Amino acid sequence: MTIKVLAVTSEIYPLIKTGGLADVAGALPAALKPEGVEVRTVVPGYPAVMAALSEGETVMTIGDSFGGAARLVAGKAKGLDIIALDAQHLFARPGNPYLGPDGKDWPDNWRRFAALSRAAADVALGALDSYRPDIVHAHDWQAGLTFAYTHFAPSRPGSVLTIHNLAFQGQFSPTLFPALGLPAEAFGADGIEYYGAIGYLKAGLYYADRITTVSPGYAAEIRTPEEGMGMDGLLRARSGVMTGILNGIDEDAWNPKTDPHLAANYTKKTAAGARALNKAAIQARLGLDPDPDAPLFGLVSRLTWQKGIDLLLANIPTIVGQGAQLAVLGSGDPGMEHGFSVAQGIHPGRIGSWIGYDEGLAHQVLAGSDAILVPSRFEPCGLTQLYGLRYGTLPVVARVGGLSDTVVDANPAALSRGVANGVQFAPVTYEMMKVAIERTAALYRQPELWKKLQTNGMAQDVSWTDPARRYAALFRELLPTA
Repeated sequence: MTIKVLAVTSEIYPLIKTGGLADVAGALPAALKPEGVEVRTVVPGYPAVMAALSEGETVMTIGDSFGGAARLVAGKAKGLDIIALDAQHLFARPGNPYLGPDGKDWPDNWRRFAALSRAAADVALGALDSYRPDIVHAHDWQAGLTFAYTHFAPSRPGSVLTIHNLAFQGQFSPTLFPALGLPAEAFGADGIEYYGAIGYLKAGLYYADRITTVSPGYAAEIRTPEEGMGMDGLLRARSGVMTGILNGIDEDAWNPKTDPHLAANYTKKTAAGARALNKAAIQARLGLDPDPDAPLFGLVSRLTWQKGIDLLLANIPTIVGQGAQLAVLGSGDPGMEHGFSVAQGIHPGRIGSWIGYDEGLAHQVLAGSDAILVPSRFEPCGLTQLYGLRYGTLPVVARVGGLSDTVVDANPAALSRGVANGVQFAPVTYEMMKVAIERTAALYRQPELWKKLQTNGMAQDVSWTDPARRYAALFRELLPTA
């Protein structure tokens, strides 16, 4: 029996991406096909999405979608089965899908993502001819209201909410509640109310049949007061329906053997020579000294406090003091962006940065760096360390969330068993990150051991095969019994 799943997400690679949510939403449909699961995805009709759906079919018109007319456009785009909410008054805006030109949230985000959830709920409840899903799979706060809208229907599909980052919760003024079109009973502790406000993520967490996070470690962390972001009480109450399923990566998009962005492609057997060419290429691209013997640390990240970037900036003297180099790709906090620009000026040839985001350059940094830094204070899963393992680039990570679930520290016990594939540090402080950088540089100077760590990483299964199997099993649990 084929399981029909309707996914709801605010971004999906390769149509629109700001982070790992898009990668997961874009990769999971193909990974689920072998498991007998067919996925259609409801997304906002951003300009890039509508351009990709230029040959799509209008399958539903909406007279008033939170302030203007809209339509649902269905079609195939980049191998994905998409249903786009084409609401010009909400989504026909350039740039970041969540932020205005001033770098702040669009003030009508409450309306934009309520409209997305309302449209998804209509599809879930049978608004389209000949299509009714068995399961609705909503991602993060932007899709959280979907289950508030379906909850009050007499018959509804099973529901799964995936938390990609609990820090983003979608909280809005309670004065907006009448505009949402929900029954009065929905606004309460047993509903979407959250500390007196409207909580979009809270709605999803309360009404979903099942809750997943993107790693077992994160699932445990967010049930504690320290990491629960105010949601820990609700998450503990719902722990019986909650599970952590590690993300995978798209092994076609992230494959060093075929990656078109690389200076030289490679496999485990040919990694040494080809990675040296990639290292030289990224050194040249970012203005680093052409030093093949210097350990090259890479960073591909949002430049934020959560990602531990302040700790890395403080440790730039550590990197330089180890005779190493740093290649940075990212954007975010203006002060942190400026910090890397200043460091590049102070340490020319040792620090190179590209402020912004470039997908091809991200691949090049992964393939050309010797080690990839992921010093996050919290990390639901993390994909960067998985890309590092796939590319033979040693992950140097904080021991949190999905980072601790996927990277085996090169401590004496793991080295003696031959299972180490990276470096972990805890607690997440300047001092412990300094130690991790020094440990990594010392490992780099032991070529045979370094090669073994790289080989271990490249041998690790970071695909979607096992996660897709687990999602499919979860979906089957929610199917009605005969």
